[in-house]
Order: sequence, then C-alpha cells, then structure tokens
Amino acid sequence: MLSVVTHEADLCVVGGGLAGVTAAIAAARGGSKVVLCQDRPVLGGNASSEVRMWVCGAQGKGNRETGIIEELLLANLRTNPDKLPYLFDTLLYDKVKAEPGITLLLNCSVLDAEMDGDRIRSVTAWCLTTQTYHKIYAPLFADCSGDSILAPLTGAHYRFGREGATEFGEEVSHPDADAKTMGISLLLGARKSDRVSRFTPPAFTRRLTAEEIGRRLPNLEDDYENFWYLELGGEEDCIGDAEKIRDDLLALAMGMWDYVKNSGKVPGSDYWQLDFLGFVPAKRESRRMMGDYLMTQRDVMSGGRFPDTVAYGGWPLDDHFPGGFFHVGPPNTAVPTPSPFGIPYRALYSENIENLYFAGRNISMTHAAMSSTRVMATCAVVGQAVGTAANLAREYGLTPRGILRERIGELQDRLLDADCFLPHFVRKISPLAKNACLTAPRCPDLEPLRNGYDRSHPTVGVPEAGVTLPVGTPVTYTLPAPAYIKEVRITFDSDLDRESLPGSRSEQMHNSRLLVRPDSPTMRMPAPLVCAYSLTALTDTGEAVTLAEESENLLRTVHIPLGRVVSSLTLTPLSTWGGDETVHLISYDFR
Repeated sequence: MLSVVTHEADLCVVGGGLAGVTAAIAAARGGSKVVLCQDRPVLGGNASSEVRMWVCGAQGKGNRETGIIEELLLANLRTNPDKLPYLFDTLLYDKVKAEPGITLLLNCSVLDAEMDGDRIRSVTAWCLTTQTYHKIYAPLFADCSGDSILAPLTGAHYRFGREGATEFGEEVSHPDADAKTMGISLLLGARKSDRVSRFTPPAFTRRLTAEEIGRRLPNLEDDYENFWYLELGGEEDCIGDAEKIRDDLLALAMGMWDYVKNSGKVPGSDYWQLDFLGFVPAKRESRRMMGDYLMTQRDVMSGGRFPDTVAYGGWPLDDHFPGGFFHVGPPNTAVPTPSPFGIPYRALYSENIENLYFAGRNISMTHAAMSSTRVMATCAVVGQAVGTAANLAREYGLTPRGILRERIGELQDRLLDADCFLPHFVRKISPLAKNACLTAPRCPDLEPLRNGYDRSHPTVGVPEAGVTLPVGTPVTYTLPAPAYIKEVRITFDSDLDRESLPGSRSEQMHNSRLLVRPDSPTMRMPAPLVCAYSLTALTDTGEAVTLAEESENLLRTVHIPLGRVVSSLTLTPLSTWGGDETVHLISYDFR
C-alpha cells in the first residue's frame, strides 16, 4: 500500500507558477501556514527553465509591476546577471524555501478533492518521485494551476473557449462562440559562437515549405526573437489533447530549426547552435474560473475603474489565432489597452465554491479580456492580492466573499503598503508621520516623501514622485513627543523602466533571453536604486541608536521593524548602485 502524508494549512496553493509563488509568499509573510503544491520539479511555470517565456506585464512608462514580482526580478538582476534560466529557477526556489510558513511540495499533482457542501475540505496530490499521496486540509484554497484543476474536481463554475461577439458586446474577430483557444507555444533557444556547427534533424521533424516559413521567418539577430509563434493546438482540446499537441510542436520546432540551419536562406546560421528545446509547451489559455464578477473586454478598454481594484493589467489585447503557426495572416492581434487598468477582487474568488480563490490566467474573465491579463507579471500581482486576502480571511474568520463585504478597504491598504500599485488609489500615511517635523539640509520641500504616492504616474496626478537629494544627506523625522514606532517604510527608485540597464529594450525589460551571442550584455542592478543606507534614531532618553545598516540593498520598498519608543528617526542614503552623486528617494514614513 502506498503511504499518505497529511498536511494542515491555513491556505493551500495549487500551482507554482508566478501567481502561485507570489500568493504563497504573500500569505506566508502575513502569518499564514501555506502548502504550495506544484506539479513540476521547478517553480515558475511558463517563466521556468522548462518553458522560458518572458515575464511581461503592463505596457507604458512607469507601469512596471511592483511588490513581490519586483523583488524577484531585482534579485534576478543581482544573482543572475547572464540571465541563465536555471538560476531563475534557483532564485524562485530560494525565495519560497526562505519563508518558514511555506511547505513546498514539488512534483505533486492534485488529482482529487474532498467536499463539504459548497466548501473544499481537502485536496489530494500524487508525488511522482516519492510515490506518495499528500492530503492537504485547509479552510482556504487558491487555484493557481493555469488549467484550473480544482474546477472539475470541486464543481467550481468555469468557462472554456471563446465567447461570441454579442454575448457581452465585445469587439472580437469571431462572431460566434466556440471551444477554441489561443495556440500553445514551444520555444527554441540558440547560441552564437565563432565556430561552425551542423544540425541533423531527428526523424520526427516536420519538413516545412518555403511558403509556411515565409509567414514566420525568424531573425536571429533580433533581441525580441524568441520563437513564440511556434504554436499549435488552439483548434484541439488543449487539455485532453496535450500530449499530441506537444508531439506536433516538437516536430514543428525541429522543422523550423532544420530550415534555419540547412536551407541556406538564413544568413549567418552556420554559427548558431541549438541551445534549448522545450519539451513543456507554454499554454496561454484553458479553463477560466467564474467569480462574482466576469471582467470583459469593455471593462479592460474603459480602464477598469473598480471600487474593489486589487491588481492591474496593461498588456495589449493579444489574442493568438487558434490555427497558430499555420494560420494564414498575422498570428495574433495586438490592440492597445489603457495601461494600467484595474482588476477587481470579485474576479478572484469562486461564485459557487465558498472557500476557493484563483490567480493567474484562469481568473474570472471573458476570452477577450483574458488575452490581456494572462501575461505573467499581471498574474503575479493578482497572486499577491489573493495571498494577502487569504491572510485577512484567516485573521477575521471570513470567506473570500466576506472580505469584499467587510474588509476590502483593508485589503487595498495592505497591498499598497506592500508596494502594490493600485491605479487611482493612494497609500495612507499614519497621522504620527504626517505630524512629525521632516527636515534635511538644503532641502526645503520634503512633503512628497509622505504623501502616499509611491511612483510618478498620471492616474494619480503625480508628475514626479519623491525628492532628489545629494548622496549622504540625512533625512530626519522629529516627533512632537517620544512615541512608540512599529515600523519604518522606505521606497527607493528601482528604475521601473529599466533605462539604466545595458543592451536593447528587449534586454532591459525581459528577465531571460532565448538567443545568446558573444556580446550579449551582462546585467546589473538599476543605477538609481539605493545600494547602501543607514537608519538611526534618538530614543526617549536621548540615546543615539542604529536601527538598520544595509550595504547591498536589493529592494525597492523596505519595511524596517522597530517596536520601540523614539523621539527622532534619520535615514541616510549612502550610495546608489550606479555610484551617482544624487539619490531619488520616493517615500519615507512610519507608523
């Protein structure tokens, strides 16, 4: 008989892509006991070394996603300057394992659920490597699996395929509803060297015609080339036919590389060698869970001004045609959206299963709306919202729907405090910080440091957030009277647009590369980000104390716990990663 291991948790997260990772980390940092169940040997989903899709998100200046996803991507710049895919896996593993509240189950696939009426009581997962069942009991579950495995297991309502144009008045290319989805991609990676390399295609290779190749001709000298258009499966059952689709994609990918290497039509190809062939395809779409609100294309295009906004998107309406590589004409649409647009909390929990959250590409959206929200940086901020909401549900004994009714404002406040940008919302500053005297030598106006705006952005009417100071300038709060301070919060400038990084815009904005050249740039930390700083204080007895000293800061937003009575606080930025003479400090306050 095979053994069964039982787990008790506050939250069970099913799926270890970026949505699942951020949900688990957010919940654990808020005090929840979390089981994170991932059916692959590595974390990251489509961003992992098994797949290697780029982490993309909201488009436009100043719109980069912050919070946990920015923490991960900044750490990747420092620990993985050559963008090695396996080191990104390692980073995600390290971040999850560093959280004592997370039990990580890798190679564990959820295959059953035990129900108690309209509530999930437990889920059961099978671990391939240990041949062990894991049964996870929790009051709350989050389906971050992409394919929404908990839908068929629990009876959670979901949609599949494309809505017709008239159902929600959407402007889509298909007038009638159908079961088709976007294509599934299988990526290639290649490396350029100074020696000639040959390629002999395997027997299963699909031989491509010049006409077929002509529609999707690769450019090996373009940093934006990542072979995403090697996609199929949208006209089949993307779940039930997944093994066949993978085989077809492998044959297609080998056919593309055979053409690159052996047709004589791709300049310079003799010096390129195949460096990666994905055996795990990147899926864009399958089941979409149904929440209390179904977000549509109209919501996206009108800017998503929701009172319960807890995340945001801003990728174009990027709908890939089901025919994939063999679709005649452009492979996808790319309709610009308002960036950013809000995503409501009501789209992140089940309409009929009382204790089920979801995050990722499977949230409550129509097909058209999902064509924008499915990208991974958007999925990550949605995951952080779900993990944070789960903490509130645990603390107050509420269901996900109960949070909407009773605690949505508190959820938004916690997300803003954790450096999650919510369009049209402003972070609250404590009265204690507002009323303290804020000074710095030769800097008369420091009020932007405590106005609640943590980035420059037109949606909140802030042309320039924070203040610019000479490096080494002490910035001091003097309290009217000694007071107990719980923590200090600081936001530095992490160069959200990454303009201080080397290389092309593709190199600056993406966390990985599929094409590696001898001159591919080595990444570094963003130049404006503060590298070293100190935080000191005067106690109520007049004693000078050092509260924090950092010589290698990797964070945009820093929370420094105090838990003591002080009469003043002094932050001194000592250096930036770029060695600049000035520092851009965005916010500095306390509670």
